[in-house]
Amino acid sequence: MAEEGLLIPRERYLSTGIHIGSRVKTGDMKKFIFRCRPDGLWILDLSKIDERIRIAAKFLARFEPEKIVVVSSRGYGRVPVEMFCRVVGATPVIGRFVPGTFTNPLYPGHIEADVVLVVDPRADAQAVSEASKIGIPVVALVSTDNSLANVDLAIPANNKGRRALAAVFWLLARQVLRERGDIPPDGDIPYKIEDFETPL
Repeated sequence: MAEEGLLIPRERYLSTGIHIGSRVKTGDMKKFIFRCRPDGLWILDLSKIDERIRIAAKFLARFEPEKIVVVSSRGYGRVPVEMFCRVVGATPVIGRFVPGTFTNPLYPGHIEADVVLVVDPRADAQAVSEASKIGIPVVALVSTDNSLANVDLAIPANNKGRRALAAVFWLLARQVLRERGDIPPDGDIPYKIEDFETPL
């Protein structure tokens, strides 16, 4: 068990930049923010990041793996999402989200999802909109500049940084397997956070 009951040691968390937000703070995100740095960047509360990763993993573990759809239009989200989906058995949607993917059964790429996880609710707005329209719960990584509209479960995190995204998805993957009982409560997955990083 990491110190202070965190999923990984505080220093490890900090080294990934998972807590670094943007220079914009929305009202929705106020409750997740720790402070503002002298350079104007808002900093997310590490204990809330940790807590929400646990809550999200517990929630995601209740679904059939292939019915968990993970969406990322961001380039840095590609490898973390692919690795997460490989480890937990979820379905990735990388790059442009084609309108009708969730709502049009006649579209050849139609996907039946029970829950959707998005890297950024603004960049992945089409997926969020379609999911909420048909009642699919939306789990989203949200930074200080995001709105929580149509987001059912928010995971505060730096959702733009390469290493931060790797850390979030590695932690989520490990925690989902722990919640399912696929690995022991303090067990590990056979990958390192670095394996979840999109190469530069």
